[in-house]
Amino acid sequence: MEKDEIVRRIYSKIEEIPTLSPMLQKVVSLIQSSSSDAQDVTDLISKDPSLTTKILKVSNSAYYGFSKSVDTLERAVMVLGFNMVSTLAMSVGIIKTLSSGKKAGQYSRERLWIHSLAVGTIMKEMGVRFGRKEDSDSLFVIGLLHDIGKVVLDQFFAEEYKQALEETGCIESSCVCKAEEDYFGMDHGEVGSILLQRWNFPESMWSLITMDHKTDVPDGVNPADVAMLHIADNLSKEEGMGVSETITPSEISNADLTALGADEKDIDEIRFFLKDAKDGIRAFYSAVN
Repeated sequence: MEKDEIVRRIYSKIEEIPTLSPMLQKVVSLIQSSSSDAQDVTDLISKDPSLTTKILKVSNSAYYGFSKSVDTLERAVMVLGFNMVSTLAMSVGIIKTLSSGKKAGQYSRERLWIHSLAVGTIMKEMGVRFGRKEDSDSLFVIGLLHDIGKVVLDQFFAEEYKQALEETGCIESSCVCKAEEDYFGMDHGEVGSILLQRWNFPESMWSLITMDHKTDVPDGVNPADVAMLHIADNLSKEEGMGVSETITPSEISNADLTALGADEKDIDEIRFFLKDAKDGIRAFYSAVN
């Protein structure tokens, strides 16, 4: 099949993916709005009892480890902040929309989402550590969604994806993007950005996800954010939280360390942070499924 035809089919399949519910579209808007507040978030999410229940389950999971039960949405907003509750609502909704909870094609959905949650958790932590605390919730979302293009390819092009990866021997290695580009004409970062544009996510998010495995940073994209994404992806794989059990992580590049303003001591501290966070990340996934 010609690449132009494959690209056309990718766009066609993305059009078939359900749009985010009107409520979740409003959540995305709340996250972007500087005028939204805790009451706006509480009023919106409380209209969906199922979503409220899942948010409370996550809030009471080992991911946060609160000593006291979080038994109301108002309490969740109080202890987590309305930005994080909005982020949780969006995360739960997206995982539900694009997850079968079982192996499909090349990737276990559970491993893929746990990897994505790990990357999001690391990016949020790095945001706090490297002067981006106000943006840390958005960084979490970027990490969560950085591999969403793999879900699209794996779900809708399972046989073609398997063939592309097997022909290049890239199923368990970092060259997967080359296999995707050779076969589909774009890698999973670009596929993910197309979906997020359809879902009306801000350019600051989808443009960064396009850079998942790229090094030439275009104008308008923050090199430090790209570095955080690369480093978080590598560290999660180091800790055995990649999309494959045997995938080999790339080395963290000096260019990424320089762009972030980090050194090896900083990275070691984040490694220790991730070791402590592993059980909580798995508990987060369990709470939304």
